[in-house]
Amino acid sequence: MKRPLIIGLTGSIGMGKSTSARMFADLGVPVFDADAEVHRLQGPDGALVEAIEAAFPGTTGPDGVRRDRLGAQVFGDPAALARLEALVHPAVQAARAQFLAEHREAPLIVFDIPLLFEKDLVHEVDRVVVVSAPAAVQRERVMARAGMTEEKFAAIRAAQMPDGEKRARAHFVIDSSGPLEQTAKTVAKLVASLKA
Repeated sequence: MKRPLIIGLTGSIGMGKSTSARMFADLGVPVFDADAEVHRLQGPDGALVEAIEAAFPGTTGPDGVRRDRLGAQVFGDPAALARLEALVHPAVQAARAQFLAEHREAPLIVFDIPLLFEKDLVHEVDRVVVVSAPAAVQRERVMARAGMTEEKFAAIRAAQMPDGEKRARAHFVIDSSGPLEQTAKTVAKLVASLKA
């Protein structure tokens, strides 16, 4: 049975992965955004809201999961995080399978998965594309985000595989440190070669 070439798009925080994902989408490549799917599942009337409330009482409201309250219950507690992931991951995996079924005629599709390596999902994709930028550029981008602190940034980086290791394990690396037009050209070239 014919199916698309599946591209796993990943990159550490502040590397430009989301921007690159939009560039793929702008070129007509279907993009499955794992983070957006989690937000949908945990949002108003989301499929996971009831189960999360049952497992973590007081963490949801009319608008779905209250991320700050849920974060307070799972942050720094590996057992609680594992319980949450046991709810979230199968639901996201099912949504990914549905997305693949809906786009099975496309020549290629992108699975935008921030923790592709960390959650050992490499076996679900055919090629890995890592979006990368120098550490100084990453720091500048991340620290410019609302509510970001040095502690938060350090914790996020500690949970992510080092950028150098990701690049070493990638089939392709997109350097996002230059102007947006340059990154867009790189993405367009990559799409053309992958389709070929």
